[in-house]
This record gives sequence, structure tokens and C-alpha cells, in this order.
Amino acid sequence: MGSSKNQLNLDLGQEHITIQRRYEALGAVNDFLIAVWFLIGSFFFLNESLVESGTWLFIAGSAQLIIKPVLKLMSFVHVKKVFRSNNTH
Repeated sequence: MGSSKNQLNLDLGQEHITIQRRYEALGAVNDFLIAVWFLIGSFFFLNESLVESGTWLFIAGSAQLIIKPVLKLMSFVHVKKVFRSNNTH
């Protein structure tokens, strides 16, 4: 259990580490893609004929920013399910 009354730490062992690393890897790939879209979009703004495409890349990158908190929430739910299934056996 946690050291503070507002925090709860669960030891799920290797399963927890595996789950956490998978979601962290997905988050890293997501962050990388966001950076790519914004970098390419920035270069597109240097050429008048590519401004519209650059704008779409910025929109895609911005929309992809939503994925990060979604992955975090999915990770919490996944760990909770594993914890519950481990405690019912």
C-alpha cells in the first residue's frame, strides 16, 4: 500500500512492469509521430504552395495530442483489471 493516504501503490510484479512498458512504448511512438508532423508542417510553411498541407499536418499532430492521455487512462484500466483478476484467483 502507499505511504500517503491519497496515494495507492500496488505491487503486481512483472505483469505491471510489462503493461507499463507497453503503454510507455506506445506513448513514445505517439510523441515521435507528433514531432514529425509538426516538423514537416513547419517546413511546409516555408513554401507557399505547401501551406495547406502544412496546416493539415498541424491539425493531425494536434489531434494526436489527445492520444497521450487516452493511453495513460488505458494503462490505468489495464493494470486495474490485472490486479482484480489476480485477486480473484
